[in-house]
Amino acid sequence: MKNSGRSLKHRLMMLGNRLSRIKHRKGHGVHSPFVYGFVRKVLMTKTICKEMGTALYDSLVANGVAEKRARELHNTLCYIEGQSYSVNEVECDLSILLAEYPTEKLREAYEVAKCKGVTLAICQPYLNRERQNEVKALIDEHRSTTIDNRAYILFFNNRLPKQHYRL
Repeated sequence: MKNSGRSLKHRLMMLGNRLSRIKHRKGHGVHSPFVYGFVRKVLMTKTICKEMGTALYDSLVANGVAEKRARELHNTLCYIEGQSYSVNEVECDLSILLAEYPTEKLREAYEVAKCKGVTLAICQPYLNRERQNEVKALIDEHRSTTIDNRAYILFFNNRLPKQHYRL
């Protein structure tokens, strides 16, 4: 057996993390119609929603976001029926903060998104411990639905109930 340099406790923690996420795979165990639709129409779709063009997808790929994640975020804009998006700014229906967005400014961006009713996506929430702790604090205080997809966390600022899904 190969020793990866990680302790048994860390490996067991990671296994628990994977097992807690697998129950929502393909929408199983999701009791929210909104989130179930999100899983089926955004995460399980292999094509790009063409209703809004492909500008968001192209912009994200150009900024180094993986094609799969760029497709999911693009389809999120279609799913929430948003008309506009912004990258590393909080201005539009869907605001996406990439990994290079400073961790110390996440709370400020979150507060602006909450006031404007904007859906906020924070990419690479587990980039480092500081970012992870800040995002966890935001999730704990958020009053609506959040979806954690490992590569990004979505904060929906609408009338959805307080729920947190780890997909």
